[in-house]
Amino acid sequence: MTVSVVLFTSDLRLHDHPPLRAALGSSDEVVPLFVLDRGIQDTGFDVPNRRAFLADCLTGLDAGLRERGGRLVVRSGRTAQVAAAVAAETGAAEVHVAAGVTRYASRREESLGRELRSQGRRLVVHDGVITAVPPGALVPAGSDHYAVFTPYFRRWSRERLRDPYGAPRRVTVPDGVGSEPIPARREVTGTAGGLARGGEREGRARLAAWRRGGLGDYADRHDDLPGDATSGLSPFLHFGAVSPVEVVHRARTAGGPGAEAFVRQLCWRDFHHQMLAARPAAADEEYRDRHDHWRSEREAAGEIAAWKAGRTGYPVVDAAMRQLRHEGWMHNRGRLLTASFLAKSLYVDWRVGARHFLDHLVDGDIADNQLNWQWVAGTGADTRPGRVLNPVRQGRRFDPEGAYVRRWVPELAGLAGPAVHEPWRLTDSERARYDYPEPVVDLSDALARFRRARGG
Repeated sequence: MTVSVVLFTSDLRLHDHPPLRAALGSSDEVVPLFVLDRGIQDTGFDVPNRRAFLADCLTGLDAGLRERGGRLVVRSGRTAQVAAAVAAETGAAEVHVAAGVTRYASRREESLGRELRSQGRRLVVHDGVITAVPPGALVPAGSDHYAVFTPYFRRWSRERLRDPYGAPRRVTVPDGVGSEPIPARREVTGTAGGLARGGEREGRARLAAWRRGGLGDYADRHDDLPGDATSGLSPFLHFGAVSPVEVVHRARTAGGPGAEAFVRQLCWRDFHHQMLAARPAAADEEYRDRHDHWRSEREAAGEIAAWKAGRTGYPVVDAAMRQLRHEGWMHNRGRLLTASFLAKSLYVDWRVGARHFLDHLVDGDIADNQLNWQWVAGTGADTRPGRVLNPVRQGRRFDPEGAYVRRWVPELAGLAGPAVHEPWRLTDSERARYDYPEPVVDLSDALARFRRARGG
């Protein structure tokens, strides 16, 4: 009997899974393996919200495998050593894994490859699993990656994606392969109270419902803060509980302006992944050397604390930050305006905000999070690095009646309509009735400081 190991990482699904498909095609038996990686725990990336969602995904993956005669094998340790040990234990000739883009993933693959070669075994790395188009597949003349989104999108849109694979009918796992218990969500403490459920079944149901419902209106409503008219698929894409290739296919077959706008956002995800794959240091270092002299965390400690707590005195910023704390998620428009407020209005290093987001976001992804923060901060791929989002104008435009603010900032619930976006305009006696802070910064002063710092 021939055996292969399939090492699951950020691809926790059975549908459209090239490594699993290849392993099943070349072997009689397969070991579906997930390693609770101590290396990731050491980096601080293993935070409660993602740990809880991961537990859901692993439970769902195991259930799907059991429906097909198999099961998920879970082990703890350093991924390369554990996967190589499982391969040796089962006599597997190959280990199949999806290609990653972060420095950590690349080092993990290199280490696993060395371990396996020393045993006379082979590592098979599969592209096109975590993104729709593999990083590095599209390159402009004279460079190893695209640094501007629009030309990348034009090229990406012409690429023919492979057809998504169905889930396997049967998975046979060798007898006697031991597994640790699969973590359960209830065992994870410190998770956000409104955290969404995870897993492939939940992700596929959400995708189907989104395609039938919200997708058609997406072009008109994707920035609607109170309507929350987004797909909610980002955590499932981050954990690979749904396939990006399948999501693009399903959106394109639906057609229409909503689908076109949604596919464009999926392309942004691939764009950031190909940037990080080419420039791994951009996870921590500025993609473009702007020589920004950010205010120190010590100097801005009070403003940073207010921003994190949702007590800046700017209601739409505070609403978005409180949504993050409650749901482990934030509307994309909220992400843009809160990031702009910290990096440009408060002139605080983007890494401070990116770190806070990664501490809470269930869809916290190194490529998307870090490079979106850099885009907003003006150190990344934005072709207009000097743009500053005014939170009052943003609130009036994307939450015109203040419903989003009143949902997350209940102390202002008594303010009707758009007045909720400028509580400082109330009379002294009116303001005394609301337990809400004064603005931490004057927007005119903040804009002037930003322009001076940028030499503008």
